Amino acid sequence: MKKRIRRRKNIKKRRRRIAAVILLVLGLGVGIAIYYTSQIYSASYKDLDRGEKSAVREEAVDIGEDPISLLLLGVEDYSSNGENGRADTQIVLTLNPKTEEMTMTSIPRDTRVEIPAEKVGEEYAGKHKLNATYSLGALTGYGAEKLAVETVEDYLNIPIDKYATINFEGFMEVVDLFGGVTIDVKKPFWERSTVDRSNIIEFEEGPTEMDGEEALAFVRMRKRDVAVEYPRDERQRQFIKATVDQAISAGTIFKMNQLSDIVGDNISTNMSLREIYSFQKAFSSEELTTETIKIDGVNERLEDGLFYFVPDEESLDEVKTELQNRLEYTPSY
Repeated sequence: MKKRIRRRKNIKKRRRRIAAVILLVLGLGVGIAIYYTSQIYSASYKDLDRGEKSAVREEAVDIGEDPISLLLLGVEDYSSNGENGRADTQIVLTLNPKTEEMTMTSIPRDTRVEIPAEKVGEEYAGKHKLNATYSLGALTGYGAEKLAVETVEDYLNIPIDKYATINFEGFMEVVDLFGGVTIDVKKPFWERSTVDRSNIIEFEEGPTEMDGEEALAFVRMRKRDVAVEYPRDERQRQFIKATVDQAISAGTIFKMNQLSDIVGDNISTNMSLREIYSFQKAFSSEELTTETIKIDGVNERLEDGLFYFVPDEESLDEVKTELQNRLEYTPSY
């Protein structure tokens, strides 16, 4: 009887020890996740030096409560060795948590915009392609993201509340870290690798598993004929979603150390952690409906000899009005 009682006590002690070890491991895991999440966020956060709101808003907005806008910038700097890259992808998202509606508006990279001298100086003031605003902001010290955001605000006559910048080439390291991504290719095409220009990467229609090198080629292609039917901004949206999905399911907690180094160098945003959570929650809602808004226009060679995207003025006005309505915003000018 005494042996049986001691055996029961030993079993209870072992169970308590196992439970304590499990709780310790879980505690360490949560602590590590919190630590590296804060490290990643600290490395990624970059304010626009404009206070809590856009200069064209009278009051600040609250993500999750009010209609808001976000400018997503896809930066490519492989041709400039990582310096003063161009934001070749500029997508404006509007999200209305009340109606659970989101819009996505891609502004063509070659859109001609006017950059004032008070922002970049007389030397660089004047007409430029939209994708050059990011590099001009960095070059002149005005701020890459700040100039890009303010230029889009002026062009569409809406406030840009938040932004997120993604360096697509550097972000390919995340793809390899998580073991690749699977993307549903809509149209077959080919593109040369940036790692080895002699290597041609072919993409067949359908779900395709890609490593970092292949994913970069997937989002870069813009000179094949198929690019008209399957534009780069659509492919980049696919890539971003696939990467986020993979990050969630790839045991991120065990890769936080490597991830903090990669993300800190390749992503920047002015959203707080609470705002990121609120945006992610709204973005992932099953009730959310998404609409793509397109600015109609043509590419023309203008008086300076360069090709620009020239919008149809009626189409541009309609897009401006639609976005203002979605944001429940009335411009003051």
